[in-house]
Amino acid sequence: MTAPALDFDACYAASSGRDARFDGQFVLAVRSTGIYCRPSCPARTPKRENCTFYATSAAAHLAGYRACKRCLPEAVPGSPAWDLREDVAARAMRLIASGVVDREGVAGLAHRLGYSTRQLTRTLTEQLGAGPLALARAQRAQTARQLLVGTAMPVGDVAFASGFASIRQFNDTMAEVFGLTPTALRSTARRADAPAATAPGQISLRLWTREPFDGGAIHDWMAVRAIDGLEHAAGARYSRSLALSRGAATASLTHARDHIAMSARLEHLDDLPELLARARRLYDLDADPLAIDQALATDPALAPLVAAAPGQRVPGTADGFEMLVRAILGQQVTVASGVTAVQRLVDALGAP
Repeated sequence: MTAPALDFDACYAASSGRDARFDGQFVLAVRSTGIYCRPSCPARTPKRENCTFYATSAAAHLAGYRACKRCLPEAVPGSPAWDLREDVAARAMRLIASGVVDREGVAGLAHRLGYSTRQLTRTLTEQLGAGPLALARAQRAQTARQLLVGTAMPVGDVAFASGFASIRQFNDTMAEVFGLTPTALRSTARRADAPAATAPGQISLRLWTREPFDGGAIHDWMAVRAIDGLEHAAGARYSRSLALSRGAATASLTHARDHIAMSARLEHLDDLPELLARARRLYDLDADPLAIDQALATDPALAPLVAAAPGQRVPGTADGFEMLVRAILGQQVTVASGVTAVQRLVDALGAP
């Protein structure tokens, strides 16, 4: 599947209308200011001749633009295309978001995708405007910004938890992408939202989503299927343990109207990008809810249900192999029978 080219007129119309539905799906770069923005940026719409549209923020970085300090284009949910498409670009973006390049390098990413490093770089550059190194760099900057303004982690810990190899690389990247030092970027966070200090290895932050968001429906789905010793659901909170690339982690997720509040403890902070990517997939946070509701509402039988409960998501998984096992063992007459089968296997093997 080839990535569709960006339609200038459609992108300009979305930006002119400040249509938030397109936030995360492309960015608007303005030649006269050297800044790129999300489509819904409240600033005055620039002239057409000054506009360039990029599929990724990494492509805008490579072209010499820095992120807008007003609309914070790095703070939006990711493009739903990366969840829907199955081509090499989408698969690469999912792996990059999970920190594969930080752990295994571009060669490791290419091997996972069945491409040579050269082939992969050429393909991503053609389709997304940036190669894997630039895309991974943009992902690290996005994670770092989220940690700087959403947590009280020491700046040095933020650097390495985001996947940077050194403090110098971290400082240089943040200054280039955001036009601010990490300390200055942190100071831009509203004091009312200032996070409380946490213990080493523990982190609390918010994962933003597009509205409407029916997180309760996903929570209820998972609560019925919860496996003792592995996960627990009570009230609006879902908690579980995870085996990540470098070590174990536990995460507690609470759904709200426009975000998931996550509190986690990690054995290795370097696993944080992977944990964030898994949590977003679990709640399908990068989906386009308006497009989903519009498609479902075309069915006369579903239309009343969509109107009564907008913002439906598809429950995801925090572990692909685990979901495979659950699917195989869940081929029972009832959900309860499937849960019992999985519970017996977990009890026999021991929870991770």
